[in-house]
Amino acid sequence: MAAVGALALVFALLATPPARAAGKLQIMTATTDLAALAQEIGGDKVEVESVARGYQDPHFVDAKPSFLLKLKRADLLIVVGLDLEIGWLPPLITQSTNPKIQVGAAGYFDASRFAKILEIPTGQVTRAEGDVHPLGNPHYWLDPENGLRIAKGIADKLSQMRSADAAYFAQRYSDFEQRLKQADQRWLAEMKPYAGRKVVTYHRSWPNFAEHFSLNVGGYVEPRPGIPPSPQHTVELIQQMKRDAVKIIVVEPYFDLKTPNSIARETAGQVVVLPPSVGGEKEITDYFKLFDYDIAKLKQAFDATH
Repeated sequence: MAAVGALALVFALLATPPARAAGKLQIMTATTDLAALAQEIGGDKVEVESVARGYQDPHFVDAKPSFLLKLKRADLLIVVGLDLEIGWLPPLITQSTNPKIQVGAAGYFDASRFAKILEIPTGQVTRAEGDVHPLGNPHYWLDPENGLRIAKGIADKLSQMRSADAAYFAQRYSDFEQRLKQADQRWLAEMKPYAGRKVVTYHRSWPNFAEHFSLNVGGYVEPRPGIPPSPQHTVELIQQMKRDAVKIIVVEPYFDLKTPNSIARETAGQVVVLPPSVGGEKEITDYFKLFDYDIAKLKQAFDATH
């Protein structure tokens, strides 16, 4: 009976739009990275919240009734797109019954339209290839240049939604652009000594990061995207890493470390746990700190295994 009562309360709340801070645009994002970019541009004119948390695998997010309440009141929904959220977000959008944020509506913002997309498959994609994204790799935010492109798209969208605040959003974008370009120059300089170095990654989360910082991804712990590592693939990967003298294994914090640690022991390598999203560690509180953290961890690992 308690469960029935709780469900009834949820639907009652859905039927009654909650009060909001006067004048502020309500923005929901699929991920924390998009939330961080939206906050940079929106400043005190917006309230921003992410559905997923930075420590979660963005492919798999448990739907909670509270998400529906937040989506119900949203003026704008910003998604990663490229089917990253296909397993959990579409039902939430539909069940929110919010006409503003339905796919194709004015309040539905697909950030992938503004980004440089890598690993777009050619030919037919089948399930035998694993969880391959037919429209390209959706982890594009791990390139600062894409972060800037997305921020510009958000600035234009917010200006369209609130023309009276267009100058404010434009100034926020200009300031963000200057700070991000300066930070990126520093990051590129820090990574320059490691240009061309090979790494193995657990999942295909890092192609944009690797391309931007001149790293080479030489293999994957997963035999195919989304497929757990098999003994045969692990043996082959160890042999390949020994041949190519690859010592770094990059793993996202939500994957099990048993197989990566085993590979590291066999190759005299090092497992580096790198959060791909804002909030993946407590100190990663914004888009800048995401790159600060990951680059510092990578540099430390490269130096230790040189």
